[in-house]
Amino acid sequence: MRERAAALCGAAADELGPVPAIEWPTLALAATIYLGWAALTFWHAALPPWLVYPALTWLVAWQGSLQHEVLHGHPTRNRRLNDALGFPPLSLWLPYAIYRRSHLRHHVDVRLTDPMDDPESYYWTPDLWATLSRPGRVLVGVQTMLAGRLIFGPAWSICRFFYFQSQAVWRDEGLARRIWARHALGVAAVLAWTWGVCGIGPLTYVLTVVYPATALLLLRSFAEHRAAEGVPERIALVENAPLFGLLFLFNNLHVVHHAWPRMPWYRIPVLYRRNRTALIAANGGLVYDGYADVARRYLLTPHDSVLHPQGRAPAPGAPA
Repeated sequence: MRERAAALCGAAADELGPVPAIEWPTLALAATIYLGWAALTFWHAALPPWLVYPALTWLVAWQGSLQHEVLHGHPTRNRRLNDALGFPPLSLWLPYAIYRRSHLRHHVDVRLTDPMDDPESYYWTPDLWATLSRPGRVLVGVQTMLAGRLIFGPAWSICRFFYFQSQAVWRDEGLARRIWARHALGVAAVLAWTWGVCGIGPLTYVLTVVYPATALLLLRSFAEHRAAEGVPERIALVENAPLFGLLFLFNNLHVVHHAWPRMPWYRIPVLYRRNRTALIAANGGLVYDGYADVARRYLLTPHDSVLHPQGRAPAPGAPA
């Protein structure tokens, strides 16, 4: 079924023509994000806080979506140029190079949702679960609900990320020291601008911009995958989300993205509309009617169990 979804997206992509060597919509988006962020931080004192900080939150989350687009080979055919576009660490905590490496591992679709092989899985194996303390288990359990994911998820994700990355830096795994040295220079530049030039203190920036921006991105990822026997049934669709769809660069139509990960963001809605029935059939009807529907179902109700239902994600064709 995944192959059928990919074939559908590929046929529709052929109808739209080849992806241009320079994708101007993505370059325009990048200019909007970076210039908007620079302008809002520079003139923040002259604007009302209720406007500045939500707008900065949106822009930093939008940059997270842009980084996701960039690591998939956009908006040019030159990887160095693309990576330079995704490098600025507006969120402070996540090095682009580590995100790129981790997310491309996530696209080994046969391992989707696997607690060991999929770096974006929120499931646990019984052995890993046994290593958690009681407070740790409570925090993980709370995050199976949308409210818990949005409130506690950013702190949990960032602290856990720093813990494992500190070990990687100590052992210099995968050039971790070089990556973090470059990232530190980028963070220093961001803080020199926001704090030194604009007068926004680091704590204010983290609490009013970085934390809620990370929560917005966790909203996107909350229900986009679910453990299932077949690979396509592990990938959700969130329809009727014009505002959040734009924020997430239509990654809410997640089946299209996994079937055709090199598809530019601005073509995804067209491909989805042309093949909606077949794509929903391919993913077994795992469809939500907007993020309000996701909240209605899971705000205070677990999205799924903490432990992976099959222990590990089953490989296609493997005996039961």
